[in-house]
Amino acid sequence: MERTGPIVRFSRLLAACSAGLLAVGALVTSAPVAGAADVDLVRNGGFEAGLDGWSCANSSGAAVTAPKRTGALALKATPTGSDHAKCSQTITVKPNSSYTLSAWVQGSHVYLGASGTGTTDVSTWTQSSGAWKQLTTTFTTGPNTTAVSVYTHGWYGTPAHYVDDLTLVGPGGDPVVVPAVPGGLKTTALTSTSVALSWNPVSGASGYHVYRGGTKVATATGPSATVTGLAPSTAYSFQVTATNAAGESAKSAAITATTTAGGGGGGDTKLPARALVGYLHSSFANGSGYTRMADVPDSWDVINLAFGEPTSVTSGDIRFSLCPAAECPNVESEAEFKAAIKAKQAAGKKVLISIGGQNGQVRLGSTAARDAFVTSVSKIIDTYGLDGLDIDFEGHSLSLDTGDTDFRNPTSPVIVNLISAVKSLKARYGSDFVLTMAPETFFVQLGYQFYGSGPWGGQDPRAGAYLPVIHALRDDLTLLHVQDYNSGPIMGLDNQYHTMGGADFHIAMTDMLLAGFPVAGDTTKVFPGLRPDQVAIGLPASTHAGNGHTTPAEVNKALNCLIKKTDCGSYQTRGTWSDLRGLMTWSINWDRFNSWEFSRNFDGYFGS
Repeated sequence: MERTGPIVRFSRLLAACSAGLLAVGALVTSAPVAGAADVDLVRNGGFEAGLDGWSCANSSGAAVTAPKRTGALALKATPTGSDHAKCSQTITVKPNSSYTLSAWVQGSHVYLGASGTGTTDVSTWTQSSGAWKQLTTTFTTGPNTTAVSVYTHGWYGTPAHYVDDLTLVGPGGDPVVVPAVPGGLKTTALTSTSVALSWNPVSGASGYHVYRGGTKVATATGPSATVTGLAPSTAYSFQVTATNAAGESAKSAAITATTTAGGGGGGDTKLPARALVGYLHSSFANGSGYTRMADVPDSWDVINLAFGEPTSVTSGDIRFSLCPAAECPNVESEAEFKAAIKAKQAAGKKVLISIGGQNGQVRLGSTAARDAFVTSVSKIIDTYGLDGLDIDFEGHSLSLDTGDTDFRNPTSPVIVNLISAVKSLKARYGSDFVLTMAPETFFVQLGYQFYGSGPWGGQDPRAGAYLPVIHALRDDLTLLHVQDYNSGPIMGLDNQYHTMGGADFHIAMTDMLLAGFPVAGDTTKVFPGLRPDQVAIGLPASTHAGNGHTTPAEVNKALNCLIKKTDCGSYQTRGTWSDLRGLMTWSINWDRFNSWEFSRNFDGYFGS
């Protein structure tokens, strides 16, 4: 979170990664000659069997008789303003092998590419809208790659384009066999409306299906899922299957789980079903102006006081005070501030101290710093009668030491001590203690690709560094609201890069938190999805508040997709997350500066 105007820090973070860390793709114009053992691996590449073998997002594709290049049919794909008409096919390949991908296309802004290569994903495109043109690119698979996705798509809002004679030439992969039945199915968390499940990963599986009472209710890419929309105090039977291109396994042995009587469990502290979270600039002023606590509208359910900051980066000694009158002429007195907090709490609102922010670097590298953190944060909470803590560690506050490669068992002191400190605070204040976190995408979703300095070193040690903290505290966590702004492109579970500013980014980033994902691509180290009631989407309140501002219309599209599975565009979520908690914004002050556009839209969408 920023004290001043929008500053893009992600690019500086990303620059510290090893060369080519986040390469989106490479354009290749020449291709090697295929070897004698190479074959065309694409199924129905000429579309003579219609769309057999192909998956086209949002029914954007169709087989047509004209125009065509050869045969009787070709693919016609029609983009819209929110969908680029992607059609794809998953193909079995061999590790450490070279492949040539080619297709004939007609239309403007037509793309051809391959993802999941295990090395550098590739793509190429043409602006030509006239006669048929051949696109060609090549790639080499990684040492563990057994399947890739080949795809074509256009561009948003452009006219329909056409594709024919698509080929992937190279050595054929080993035959895919139906995966084994998953074992070890168990319950990991319960609320009144949801059940979180996990199971043992299955070799060769590309995904999993979860069944409730014999009916499929969820899909997952890794060995965990959360089933939502359940009734309180009700017993449910669950089974899981493993899937890949060859088919679906038999169902696992069934387990029974009973939802709780109410309240949500595991970190839920009587928040409303839909919560609006905002940061209040209490200790400083900037271009948005100072807003008194008493003037915060009733729309805001969680108010995070920005910020508590350390006396030094490594001291762990956190201090908080109201903005000086010289900087904030309309600042209230301490007594007025405390009285306004009590009034908010009496109205059912939660008021937290947020630690960190852009300038508040906190590194708990020693047990002395850990203990000072617990003591000083407790003093702030007690002095102002607060409901809990928000962790907004940014910059270099969290990083992973070389060799710390398993988010489930962290060894880096700054990680271990933070987890210990928060658990101590939770134990001190009890079950009503509210715990929220506001990491940046670099520290969470980037962990899907890269974790710490990597197995060979050279990567930015901060990549994915929040994951062990979130995982260790998931039973105490009230809300995670990742900052979906000031971010570079991030790869989603569809293995495509997503950019901030529109519904697609929020859909993809939030789906990752709820579905879970393998960390650094390691399917033996899967970060389990959080409960939907533990997750809110973090956005800037206005164009002044941060890079990646999303218009109310696009915010509503993201909510529609995640909660109702409508308006999803090209990204398909792994579940329907009907219990998604709500939205967070930086900040209440910037929303006031922008005529309360953000909070008014939230109230209008949820009928507040």
